[in-house]
Amino acid sequence: MAILGLTLRSLLSRRYTALLTLFAIALSTALLLGVERLRVEARASFAHTISGTDLLVGARSGQVQLLLYSVFRIGNPTNTLRWDSYRDIARHPAVAWSVPLVLGDAHRGYRVLGTTTDYFRHYRYGRGRVLEFAAGRPFDDLFDAVLGADVARQLGYALDQSIVISHGAGSVSFVQHDTLPFRVVGILRKTGTPVDRAVHVSLAGIEAIHVGWEGGAAPRQAPTADAVRAMDLTPQTLSAVLLGLESRLAVFRLQREINDYAREPLSAVIPGVALQELWDLMGVAERALLAISACVVGVGLLGMLSAILSGLNERRREMAILRAVGARPLQVFILLVSEALLLAGAGVVLGVLLLYAALWLGRPLIEAQWGLYLAIGPLALREWALLAIIVGAGALVGAIPAYRAYRYSLADGLTVRV
Repeated sequence: MAILGLTLRSLLSRRYTALLTLFAIALSTALLLGVERLRVEARASFAHTISGTDLLVGARSGQVQLLLYSVFRIGNPTNTLRWDSYRDIARHPAVAWSVPLVLGDAHRGYRVLGTTTDYFRHYRYGRGRVLEFAAGRPFDDLFDAVLGADVARQLGYALDQSIVISHGAGSVSFVQHDTLPFRVVGILRKTGTPVDRAVHVSLAGIEAIHVGWEGGAAPRQAPTADAVRAMDLTPQTLSAVLLGLESRLAVFRLQREINDYAREPLSAVIPGVALQELWDLMGVAERALLAISACVVGVGLLGMLSAILSGLNERRREMAILRAVGARPLQVFILLVSEALLLAGAGVVLGVLLLYAALWLGRPLIEAQWGLYLAIGPLALREWALLAIIVGAGALVGAIPAYRAYRYSLADGLTVRV
């Protein structure tokens, strides 16, 4: 207790230097925990790009490729699955719901997704969050369109505006389906997923704009809207299907049945497994964030070391006086280590408070702008371990000047230097 009291009085006598050191450690701690939480939440957000879907089904391909084009709208399927195969799978007793997907066209660089209104009811992201509308409603007419948040913001669209879909998936297209424009009837809230960058229309709408394109080229005489409304617009093929099951216990059994489907070669993948494989391929980003975290805390600890070392020469006489009144070298060593430990501990506490304040103030903006949900909850076990490492490293950093003071002699401290 005597050492603690002496430590506090010593820090109070150098309050300004101590406060600067304290804030440096607090900021580095807050940044470290912030980067760590951002890394964890980014990984969780990526892993929950799609949630609540038990299986992704598409033509036979690798599971990452199927995930990329069906969920992330990157690339195109190498093949398609037939509509009658989809209906057969959707009627399976283990299937609770199914959402068919068709990809192929684009609008000003954004992918167009043909689906059904079940997409808005069953698609989940994050930790089971549902799709919400910032404005408008789901499509119910043949030429209705629902925009993702990024599409509406970047292109400046509002409800009831007309949009024209381009043929093909490229950002630049010389062929437009301009005779059959769509009307914006809904704009989704920001999700931080590929949903934000998609234009959603009905399956029948996709079929309607491709009437006459059976040979792969634009028809000489484009059909009118009234003409296509009278046609049978049931799709013949699909890009992929999202499946939700009655029981997750049936996932592996149904996956095996679909992979062994006799009518055509199909692949069924578990989204979580495919997402983990894709994240492992992009692990360099996570390692970069970990390196940034280590650099941040290293800078804070070096700042503390610099502050203590720079003040050590000024305190040589103080150390000598302590020795003169009976303090042993070990006690001087413990005093300086205690100062570093106290600064590191107080800096960690202040850093945690700064982190929670920043989360409370910045979470709405981060979620609105980037769709990244940052949970405000108790510190995780890994975060507690990081804090313990910071405090331990602070004590080790304090041991460097403490060892130097330990070796100072009484004569050296009382000698007048010219």
